[in-house]
Amino acid sequence: MSKIPVSIQLYTLREACEQDFAGTLKKVAELGFDGVEFAGFGGLTAQDVKRLLDEYQLQASSSHVPLDQLQNNLDQVIEEQKILGSKYIVIPYLGDDQRDEASYRSLISFIEEAGEKCRKEGLTLCYHNHDFELERLSDGRTALETILEDTSAENVKAEFDVYWLQKADHDPIEWIHRFKDRTPLLHLKDMTVDDEKFFAELGTGGVDIDAVIEAGRDIGVDWFVVEQDATRKTPFESIEISMDYLKARFPHLANK
Repeated sequence: MSKIPVSIQLYTLREACEQDFAGTLKKVAELGFDGVEFAGFGGLTAQDVKRLLDEYQLQASSSHVPLDQLQNNLDQVIEEQKILGSKYIVIPYLGDDQRDEASYRSLISFIEEAGEKCRKEGLTLCYHNHDFELERLSDGRTALETILEDTSAENVKAEFDVYWLQKADHDPIEWIHRFKDRTPLLHLKDMTVDDEKFFAELGTGGVDIDAVIEAGRDIGVDWFVVEQDATRKTPFESIEISMDYLKARFPHLANK
C-alpha cells in the first residue's frame, strides 16, 4: 500500500515558530511528520528554511500565502517555493471585505491567471476554504462551488478543510469525491461534539476522520495536512495526540 505523507500546518505552532523556528521544525520531525505546510518562514530566508528542512529530513508539502502577497509578489513567491521544493501554493483566507459577490468574481479572475502562471512554473495554486465560502451567492451556488466551477481544473485546485465544511453543515466526503480530480491536499481537523464546536485533536471529536482519510486515499491526494487552529492543551501536546491517532489507526500513513 502506497504511503501518503502527512504534514503539519505551522499556523498550529505559530507561537513556537516565532520563538524558535528551527527548534519547532526539529520537534515536528521527532513527532513523525513527513513535512510542513508553511504559514511564513519565521523571519528566515527560503534558503535558510530549506537547509533546516534538509537537516531534519522534512519536506515542504505546501505553503499558505496571503492573497495580497500573491497579487503583489507572485514571482518572488514562486521562486521561494522552488527553493523549498514545495509544489503547492495555497490561498489561505479572505478578509471580511473580500467576501461579497463582486469580490469573489475579482478573485476568480485573478486566481485563474495566477494559477496558469504557477502551472507553467511547475507549481499548483490551491484554494483553502473556511465556512464563509459555503454561503450562497445570487445564482444559488455557494462561493466555494463558484470558485472551483468558474476556474479551470488545470489552473486552480482545492485544499478542503474538513472541519470548516462540517461546521457549515456540509459533508466533507461529498466535497472530496465531487472534486476528486482537483484535491491534492486535505486538511485533517476535528471538532468537539458540544455546542461550541471547538477545534479538537484528531480522533477525539465528531468529524469522521477515518472516512476522510479513506476518501483521500481513494482519490489519491498527495498530502494530508494536520491543522488545529486553537488548542486547550499546548499545541505540541495536541499535534502529538493527532499524530498518535494516525499512527494507531493508519500506520501506512505515519511510518516515518
